[in-house]
Amino acid sequence: MRAHEDRDFVATETANDSPGIEQDDFSSAEGEFSRATLTVATFNIRYGVGQRLISGGILRRFGVKNARRRPSLVARNLTLAARAFTEGKLLPRADIIALQEADKRTRRAGDHHIARELAAALGMRYAHAAMTKPRGVPPAPRQWYLDFEEQIELDDDGESGIALLSRLPLLDLERIELPWFECAWRPRLALATKVLWRDLPVHIFCVHIDPHASTDDRLVQHRAVLAKVEERATSGSTIILGDFNTLSKDSCRATRALFAEHGFSSPQPTGTPTWRSGPIKLHADWIFVRGLNVVRWGVARGLRRVSDHWPVWAELDSP
Repeated sequence: MRAHEDRDFVATETANDSPGIEQDDFSSAEGEFSRATLTVATFNIRYGVGQRLISGGILRRFGVKNARRRPSLVARNLTLAARAFTEGKLLPRADIIALQEADKRTRRAGDHHIARELAAALGMRYAHAAMTKPRGVPPAPRQWYLDFEEQIELDDDGESGIALLSRLPLLDLERIELPWFECAWRPRLALATKVLWRDLPVHIFCVHIDPHASTDDRLVQHRAVLAKVEERATSGSTIILGDFNTLSKDSCRATRALFAEHGFSSPQPTGTPTWRSGPIKLHADWIFVRGLNVVRWGVARGLRRVSDHWPVWAELDSP
């Protein structure tokens, strides 16, 4: 899974008709979606670097980076993730996966293309939307308790972003630029698509909301996604999933209330841990659905070492 060792692999990246979106298809099976349920998952993969957010940040401040080890570390973690999404032990075999912090050949990701390599390992299609990174401009100061993340260096040509992986064709792809506050570096992006499942249109929105913004500002970003939902999803069912960065109980409650106003529900009780660092656990990741039944759902807490988030999954049925 080391992209820098496979020049043909790199060269196969394809252009497409969806502006600002890279996509390719590693699937081989056709006609496999006659089954009654659809399993979706969301995973902030943290560019495959592992779960040690705070301790890793402290070590970097003392000059400990282990850059030479990074490519093999990320390759191992991508293998662990691919195994989890296919084996059916930690979660059902995923049909659609929403990824956040899916880096494309950054130094911090060991020069790996996270979404593409994971899609290739899973035999899935993928679409990747890179965050529009301001070149040569350092990020604005952040809250101290969010200052442990490894930043993309100013002279790094790589990119971070979000992605959708799917066993079904991804139709009508669209990147959605979200309003941002104070700092252009912060996540403000969503990725929309439509799939036909059992001949039913299902609209899917992968989102990554700014962790540094206030609750009110995060709701502004959510409203931008919901406005696009009303524009695109005029028929069929809708799934909104991703890293919502709801870092407090009040933020969780306000987010659930907003989506409920628009007819969405989530099977996750408010406060369900989906992110952890040591003893600290937070409900950051969500799956919201409209026009679909949740048969079962879960948080794959057995997937360790890959990220500081756990995958959240839901098995869905049509009404």
